[in-house]
Amino acid sequence: MVAALKGLGERPLIMGVLNITTDSFSDGGKFIDPEKALDHAYYLAESGADILDIGGESSRPGAESIPTEEEIKRVIPVIKKAAKKIKIPISVDTVKSEVAERAFDAGASILNDISALRTDEKMAALVAGNNAYVILMHMRGTPTDMQENTEYDNIIGEICEFLNNSALKAIEKGIGEDKIIIDPGIGFGKSAEGNFIILKNLDKFVELGYPVMVGGSRKSFIGKALAVDTDQRLEGSIAAACYAVMNGADIIRAHDVIETRRAITIIEKISAADRA
Repeated sequence: MVAALKGLGERPLIMGVLNITTDSFSDGGKFIDPEKALDHAYYLAESGADILDIGGESSRPGAESIPTEEEIKRVIPVIKKAAKKIKIPISVDTVKSEVAERAFDAGASILNDISALRTDEKMAALVAGNNAYVILMHMRGTPTDMQENTEYDNIIGEICEFLNNSALKAIEKGIGEDKIIIDPGIGFGKSAEGNFIILKNLDKFVELGYPVMVGGSRKSFIGKALAVDTDQRLEGSIAAACYAVMNGADIIRAHDVIETRRAITIIEKISAADRA
């Protein structure tokens, strides 16, 4: 059902973010209208996104879960229409198996699960049955309470252990090893300093042997470091993305696709140039 994710492991891929929510930290409410959401989906694809990540439930700090029916209402029509027109893979950002099942039926081929398959016991079998890709992310608690405990004895060691164990559990439940992507979860149960430590030590996650996704776009650790609001975090987001790519990230999850693509292209050109 699902073809290989083109370019994965060969070059940095960009996952364009489409939040069909009322309360996401960066663009909540902006694309809640289905037509606006579709227009933005097409825009992200035309801008150079390699993957489109569509989510209907906010995962910002303090966010509350929404009913499954509402999440389905928000994302499935958009996925169904987008899948018929755009040529890039579609990821569904959800922790609910019912939403994921409907999304796969509508044309999605990747599950972005911020709970690493822990929230819904049916999710692993669903992913395996669809031969879909899955992104396993590290998060303490839930979005509602994740920022209440951001202290670690060994942040890199703890996240690596969690991600490795999550991947092994996924494989035990029938998900192909080649379909697993890991995400250290920047901003999910981490302090601002903890997020910088993750980026600094990204090679430790790469060593686990799975493709690594990094999602630092517009997040609060950038805002705190630069003392800027969400709409002024472009430069910081690009800097974090470039550093991540230089240290082995396979996928960058970004709101600003054109700008991120241009920056990463230059990083690739420098990396490919001959040393004098």
